[in-house]
Amino acid sequence: MSDSIKVWDAPLRLFHWSLALAVGGAMLTGWLGGNLMVWHGRLGLSILGLLAFRLLWGMLGSTYARWSRIFAAPLRLGDYLAGRWREAGHNPLGSLSVLALLGLAAFQTLSGLAANDDIAFQGPLYRLVETDTSTWLTALHRQAWWLLLGLIGLHLLAILYYSLVRRQPLVRAMVGGRSPRRYPEQHEASGGAPWALGVALAGALLLVWGVQSAAGWLAPPAAPAAPAALDW
Repeated sequence: MSDSIKVWDAPLRLFHWSLALAVGGAMLTGWLGGNLMVWHGRLGLSILGLLAFRLLWGMLGSTYARWSRIFAAPLRLGDYLAGRWREAGHNPLGSLSVLALLGLAAFQTLSGLAANDDIAFQGPLYRLVETDTSTWLTALHRQAWWLLLGLIGLHLLAILYYSLVRRQPLVRAMVGGRSPRRYPEQHEASGGAPWALGVALAGALLLVWGVQSAAGWLAPPAAPAAPAALDW
């Protein structure tokens, strides 16, 4: 029996760290505002693409990246609390954390597409909704910032607990992809073929391109240029 098994595939690990950087940057630029709102919007679009990739990779990726496992794990929360959980990958609490974080990140991204700051920034799909709807979404977007911050804080505290108290190398596993095999029934991840990666990447890029294109189609026509000279 090998001392370690492959749990997290490379695309999932790259997604994880890219999302962490993009969400952190989006939260910071949104908090600071001003000229950084341009970058806030760009980071929001990158998060949209990352989440689209994760959605597809959850259907096409390797074993422990699959939604089927992530949604099934919380149903065995009782087994986990009773010490009978022996599966590799996310445990029931970890799966709930993943679903909460990704769900809230998706809400923030989608609401941001139609949000505005009442000054100079408008989401790319702002003109698809009524002004009152955009104002409402903007308020929710701002309030959910605090909820997302709280969930990230809980996520980091959980990592510290499992790393320092339970002695489970979660960070190392998310960097290198391998985790210690604690029980004989734990098996290596399989699946996630190159064609699946291509499909997931293409889908993510297509969505971001579509949103950016829609923003261009919805933009008001440019004002006519003033005449160079008046002919009296």
